[in-house]
Amino acid sequence: MATMTTGDGQLVSYVDHGGDGPPVVLLHSFLMDTTMWQPQVEAFGPDYRLIAIDERGHGGTPVSAPFDYWDVARDALAVLDALNIDAAAVVGTSQGGFVTLRMALLAPERVTALAVLGTSGEAEDEQIAAAYQQLTEVWIAQGPDTVVEARAEICLGDYDASEWTPKWSQVEPDRLRFISNALISRDGVLDRVGEITVPALVLHGTADLAYPVAKAEALVAALPKAELVTVEGGAHFLSLTHAAEVNPHLERFLSANL
Repeated sequence: MATMTTGDGQLVSYVDHGGDGPPVVLLHSFLMDTTMWQPQVEAFGPDYRLIAIDERGHGGTPVSAPFDYWDVARDALAVLDALNIDAAAVVGTSQGGFVTLRMALLAPERVTALAVLGTSGEAEDEQIAAAYQQLTEVWIAQGPDTVVEARAEICLGDYDASEWTPKWSQVEPDRLRFISNALISRDGVLDRVGEITVPALVLHGTADLAYPVAKAEALVAALPKAELVTVEGGAHFLSLTHAAEVNPHLERFLSANL
């Protein structure tokens, strides 16, 4: 792991896997970290310079104040600055997809192509946001054991969550509130993604318990150069849970557009 500090003093942790190929930024899901991209690093890391970033409040990147996904997008662009990378493709799963879209809107000249998985361009549904808020408060008040299994089912489906639930159980209350509020209160960008003119790949699992495939369809309809691929039985964090099905599509997309 390496770290850098943005212009506004935010420490950001990341892994630069190196390589002489085109740069690709990898942005993980809510409650996850850079290690969720191991299946992709193993599959096509040698062909690209993969740069995985711990988003604000996750992994080795701290958080001490409220933030939003525009802030995280600026963090990711600052990592590219620190590595002297002018432009890169960006791949994001779920929360990472929210950040990916915002990177492309903030700095369109710096995002050469994008792939988003299990994500949405819309604000969180009010009823779901209220349920997530309640889940967060129960987690803090009664301890993680009361909710981590439910969270694992939503995000990972039938995938073995034993590597991740202990990490989730160690998240401090303040950090959990900050990252949950960013998720719950995010703004919608569906009305703006028409500004993103680079090629886009939208992957979505048919068994996604967080967002129905209709969210992906709406995003594809709004993006000027987008392709939709559905993964049968794919869970919400499908880049991890269904890597064998996802990786060929990512490799095809990246090789055609970088």
